[in-house]
Amino acid sequence: MAQFDKNKEQLLINNRHLYEVVMLADKDGNFINNMGSLTNINLAAGLLEGYASINKFGYNNNLGNNGYETIWDGSNVYQYPSAATVAAVSGSDAGAVVSIQGLDENYNLVVEAVTLGQSSITQFIRVFRATLLVPSSGQTSNVSDINITVDSIVVAKILAGNGQTLMSVYTVPAGKTGYLTKIQMSVDKSTDVKFQLLARPFDGAFNIKGQFGTFASPIEYEYTIPLRFTEKTDIEVRAESGNTCGAGSIFDLIIVDNDA
Repeated sequence: MAQFDKNKEQLLINNRHLYEVVMLADKDGNFINNMGSLTNINLAAGLLEGYASINKFGYNNNLGNNGYETIWDGSNVYQYPSAATVAAVSGSDAGAVVSIQGLDENYNLVVEAVTLGQSSITQFIRVFRATLLVPSSGQTSNVSDINITVDSIVVAKILAGNGQTLMSVYTVPAGKTGYLTKIQMSVDKSTDVKFQLLARPFDGAFNIKGQFGTFASPIEYEYTIPLRFTEKTDIEVRAESGNTCGAGSIFDLIIVDNDA
């Protein structure tokens, strides 16, 4: 393969010079396409060591006209724990088992299955996803709301029938960096809605990273150059509307080990 010497502005001839060529490979050393869907499939499959993908999606069923609310299963600005505690799982779906995904007291990624009515072993400082693993006997999903509480704060909700949290909320784990590549927002009525993408670095303040306005039409923005978020950064989407409506948001992140 001919290689161009940009310093001498000439092609490499007869291997007279050494050049460093960078190519993307899977964990077994097989070269893969470095652009497009083929790379994305390997990323999703966990074949690229040190890299992972996160798709966060949320929905607020009752966005009002009383100021900004987070796009999640609640109807308020999301609250983050200030101290790591066990996660208590409550609701009326007896025997149901929930998978909790979040960060432990050291901000390391952790996933734990907890039976409804019990508490986790892990001390959680963040929870950004919960999924119903086993429903109550005779059910196919949760028939009531399931709440996950950390530090006396409801940090996640699985609304009845959903089997999954709807949270446009994420925190970058320790030792990793997040790169936000795409965001999408939508509203279920013909009304005006303003959306905000916010981020708060560790021990910092929330700052707006993007603000978008719409009247009923969906919004989609792809970051040609991804937004970069350092470890332990909280990321969320908020919105406000002139009228009561439902609003949703989706964003995609590539998570890279800092020593990758």
